[in-house]
Amino acid sequence: MSQSVTSVASTGSASDRLHALGLDLPELRDNPYYVHHRTVGSSIYISGQLPYRDGWLLRQGTVGRDVGLETAQELARHAALNCLAAAVQAVGDLDRVRIVQMLVFVASTPDFGQQSNVANAASELLIQVLGENGRHARTAIGVAGLPLNTPVEIQMVCTAV
Repeated sequence: MSQSVTSVASTGSASDRLHALGLDLPELRDNPYYVHHRTVGSSIYISGQLPYRDGWLLRQGTVGRDVGLETAQELARHAALNCLAAAVQAVGDLDRVRIVQMLVFVASTPDFGQQSNVANAASELLIQVLGENGRHARTAIGVAGLPLNTPVEIQMVCTAV
């Protein structure tokens, strides 16, 4: 884990750390076909989130062909930020969110092989913002395609603390 992850995560509230990174939680738009989160017992299931900002998908394409690693990492960070916004909708406060599991889908060429490096950017953001509550079990999967031709989609399971 990089020094920046551990030093940022050790001070202030989760909201303070988010703002120190120059970030704000986005407002998620309602969808008539699904909800952004569903709570069952103490578990919060976050629907797959795409890298939307202000209602616009930030990029389309396939990682390893149309989209480079650094761009894919930034898209993963934004999808994770949208997941955090859904978690806050469920629990009401960023400081009450604990990430249990993250599933990262990367639309990539068969020979790309760096899906975990794409996912690392999202994991790092979660740890920077939530500290130990951001550490999670994780799977990164390369897929042939994703909705709307997005390069990255992230799904999470969280719990309230």
